[in-house]
Amino acid sequence: MSWETVIGLEVHVQVNTRSKAFCGCATDFGAEPNSQTCPVCLGMPGQLPVLNKEAVDKTVLTGLAIDATINLESRFDRKNYFYPDLPKGYQISQFAIPVVERGHLDIPTPDGEKRIGITRIHMEEDAGKSLHEGLDGVSHIDLNRSGVPLMEIVSEPDMRSADEAVAYLKQLHQLVRFLGVSDADMEKGQFRCDANVSVRRAGEPFGTRVELKNLNSFRFIKQAIEYEAARQVECIEDGGEIVQETRLFDSAKGESRPMRSKEEAHDYRYFPDPDLPPLRLSQSEVEAIRDGMPELPGQMRRRFEDEYGLSPYDADVLSTTRELAGYYEALVGAHASDPKRCANWLANELLGRLKERGIDISESVVTPQLLAGLLDRIADNTVSGKLAKDVLDAMLDSGRDADAVIDEKGMRQVTDTGAIDAVIREVMAANEAQVAEYRAGKDRLLGFFVGQVMKASRGKANPELVNARLRELLKA
Repeated sequence: MSWETVIGLEVHVQVNTRSKAFCGCATDFGAEPNSQTCPVCLGMPGQLPVLNKEAVDKTVLTGLAIDATINLESRFDRKNYFYPDLPKGYQISQFAIPVVERGHLDIPTPDGEKRIGITRIHMEEDAGKSLHEGLDGVSHIDLNRSGVPLMEIVSEPDMRSADEAVAYLKQLHQLVRFLGVSDADMEKGQFRCDANVSVRRAGEPFGTRVELKNLNSFRFIKQAIEYEAARQVECIEDGGEIVQETRLFDSAKGESRPMRSKEEAHDYRYFPDPDLPPLRLSQSEVEAIRDGMPELPGQMRRRFEDEYGLSPYDADVLSTTRELAGYYEALVGAHASDPKRCANWLANELLGRLKERGIDISESVVTPQLLAGLLDRIADNTVSGKLAKDVLDAMLDSGRDADAVIDEKGMRQVTDTGAIDAVIREVMAANEAQVAEYRAGKDRLLGFFVGQVMKASRGKANPELVNARLRELLKA
């Protein structure tokens, strides 16, 4: 019988509030170590936490977006453990009654959409950060991150491959960014994943699970899950037993290694936080948050297909972020004659060039209106599609509009039939043998002549006219 991998994911998402979960300290990334702290997030005696309402609202919004149940009354608990970057000796979290329960997220698979259950989303605070490298063998602690608001999004064990796990994470990453609840920058630790992995033979009960901690890139998540599943299968087939434990994935070696035995809930001695009353929401508050929900990625993809005639692939690419989707719709608004041309030039040309330059679409000097101007020049045959790519490069370098670049570089397309005929006759005179072969029935030489004419005109001749005039003048 074949082996089956069973995967559940716990994703920690930093909520993008200006202040921390229970105090007024800033949450800016990259600040001087320990410069964004106060007696509350440092765990000083007698300091009382005050809940950040914006963090609550954004957690509720996320719950509504996954079609989950919003608990109108939830509770904060203390998760007790000792670690140097946890100054209070406990983490404020939600254990018994989270604010969000029983949602789902649909992911694409080769066999169609698959629904992944989401058990819960609970609110909690982040811990600080231990610094080890380059400090002469001494570890330092930066508590700037201590108290930063997090959502922990816990899935059901519904995924059966590393590819499904990555698809789920990408959908979730896209969703929280679309909602505006998190910047979800994985390099800054704003979107972190722990993977619970086990294996079983098809139809058998779940096996013993191993937790892989703090995976922070889609590529490493895939590698880690595949390695761990193969390790467990090999262990069982060799007569061994899987130990419930936490393991770290070494991306350099491509393998996981034991970190500690896996804790159970009772090991943390959860109990209600006496400093925080129950969180009580009204249904009207929840509905007000629902009313402010933006269009979700799946809704936008379907609308792009229906309204603009895009392929599922293009609709998916252009709805990756709200910024990109907004750029596309502004582009279509300025060049409404051809939404598909807009999609092709944005997805295949502009985005590729921006990626090479390390520039986000929101920072592009080529605005939707400037790109629309270039597409207008393609549509009216002022410039060929091939030369338009050179124009786009120059626009990105200078920030000028297409007309200015075309005029400066003398790129206006030749559409005068007489001028094109003259170039064709020069090419025919220089290639008499090929002319004879073409007239003898070797039709595929037409492409050769098109290339020669375009070369002779330095790419300025209108390709459609070149094709039409060549067919006429090459007739025997």
